[in-house]
Amino acid sequence: MTRTPEPTVYLVDDDAGVRDALSFLLSTVGLPVQAFADGVALQDSLTPQDVGCLLLDIRMPHVSGLQLQEQLVARGVDLPVIILTGHGNVDLCRRAFQQGAVDFLEKPVDETALLEAVQRALHQHQQRRAQAEALGPARARLARLTEREREVLGGLMAGQTSKQSARVLGIGARTVETHRASLFEKLEVQSLADLMRTYLPVTDPEPRGAP
Repeated sequence: MTRTPEPTVYLVDDDAGVRDALSFLLSTVGLPVQAFADGVALQDSLTPQDVGCLLLDIRMPHVSGLQLQEQLVARGVDLPVIILTGHGNVDLCRRAFQQGAVDFLEKPVDETALLEAVQRALHQHQQRRAQAEALGPARARLARLTEREREVLGGLMAGQTSKQSARVLGIGARTVETHRASLFEKLEVQSLADLMRTYLPVTDPEPRGAP
């Protein structure tokens, strides 16, 4: 059985005093913290299995918090991001949220607001990971389908009848029915309702940033 990593707050701020103060604050409510002086050290430390959230200072030398956020998104890192700044403005806030940030807090940070934001972000990430783990078997079964069966499945998900799918795909309605029977067997479902309930979250995933 794979051990689930402990949810951790990854803090990046070039100010040692801020790192120490925020690390202490988070530790008082039992949250594990890993603090870094720059984004390079953070990226060297992160793995795809990590669970938690990111606290990123927006103004740092070499790589800003927004640049670091963009780089992490490009790497496929799905940790929720909370941006910290002592110089907030509408443009920076907009850019942060466009890149998937879940919150944007100005320094000096209100302790209660920070702790609430962190707890929300941790809960969100744990929910995402639990959902992804639950959908793993469904994705594995989908991988069994042939290309034609995937096309027929797409028609089913779109609400097409066998005759409608046949016209779209340029095949006979009986052939569509045969493919439907085959994909039901491979996907281990007994009804259309069962199919939708199990596979709609896999074939039509939520957009980035959704809770």
